[in-house]
Amino acid sequence: MKTFAAILVLALAAGGCTTKSTAQMKAQQAFLAGQNAALLQRQAAQFPSVTIVGPVQNPKVPWVAGLTLAQAIATANYLDSREPGQIVITRQGETAQLDPGVLLNGVQVPLEQGDVIELKP
Repeated sequence: MKTFAAILVLALAAGGCTTKSTAQMKAQQAFLAGQNAALLQRQAAQFPSVTIVGPVQNPKVPWVAGLTLAQAIATANYLDSREPGQIVITRQGETAQLDPGVLLNGVQVPLEQGDVIELKP
């Protein structure tokens, strides 16, 4: 019976018993993570922007009414010597692919705040 009790104690110790201080620390970390997420949401609402993923100098471009894709890429300062082979716009979880030739033909692609533009080679 003593052997069983010893095994049970070792199993509980190895199984991840949580002390009160560890539980409090984890709760505090979760609270702070929630606070940080809320702060980021407020900042996004105060300073709307679009994000450019790819070879650019400024990945965050301030969004203003009437901002177009061409303006956003120019503001982001595209760094590659070649034009992108593909442009992907993600808006509220939905993705659309564009041929870069659309921009060269002068087509205006309007952007909305929070859009993510990915420039692929």
